[in-house]
Amino acid sequence: MIGNWSVARFGARFAKAGRSAFRAPAPVTYALIAVCCLLFLIGPAAGLNPAYGSGEGLAAAQRAYFHRWGVVPAELFEGAPRAALTPATALFVHGSWVHLLGNMLFLYVFGVLTEQRMGRVQFTLFYLGCGYLALLGYAAANDDSTQSLVGASGAISAILGAFLFLFPGARVTSLLPFLLFLPLRFPAWVVLPFWAGLQWVAAGRAAQGPGVAYLAHLVGFGLGFGYAWARFRATTRVNTAPAPASEGENQP
Repeated sequence: MIGNWSVARFGARFAKAGRSAFRAPAPVTYALIAVCCLLFLIGPAAGLNPAYGSGEGLAAAQRAYFHRWGVVPAELFEGAPRAALTPATALFVHGSWVHLLGNMLFLYVFGVLTEQRMGRVQFTLFYLGCGYLALLGYAAANDDSTQSLVGASGAISAILGAFLFLFPGARVTSLLPFLLFLPLRFPAWVVLPFWAGLQWVAAGRAAQGPGVAYLAHLVGFGLGFGYAWARFRATTRVNTAPAPASEGENQP
């Protein structure tokens, strides 16, 4: 899961266009959010589908569901064709309501502008490719683990990395626990490297085997920033200015 402290919502405008970026469409971002939410609601993790039962039966169905569609590192490198697809399918599976809502909030906040800058086709390939590689990198580092890894956070971390390069001046509203959750606004070039630093520290302290995939976050973030640098460094980066919109609230 992408976590745990920062953004909620921000308004930003393209300097050149002079209009609110959120008024422009971002169909791929919205479609990704819709698909992830729909799959979660009809799957066993939401606990709303009576077909999966309840109690121990529901827990067993959840484990089987995550094992089927999630990344199991110990199985990924055995050469089975089905396992090779799991770093893609895992991007659309989430383990809990908090996991889903946190990831979708970050996808909405940072995905809209990034999609508009890249374009729909490029953004789609970027999201899927970086998400796949982020989970693959995590699995390679935990190749003996038999636990399932699910979630879109590797792909969303790539969006954060690209956003940092493309919109370093965008103002992001952050709620920091050590500052009593006061809503403060910082530019992306402050917030996102700080977030990446937290992932680095957490990855170093993480227990053996999958849990919160901090390493996948780092791999995705690096891939996203590297792609944006390689693809857009020859063009002028878009500087954003805050729009007169109300500030949001923190993610779960």
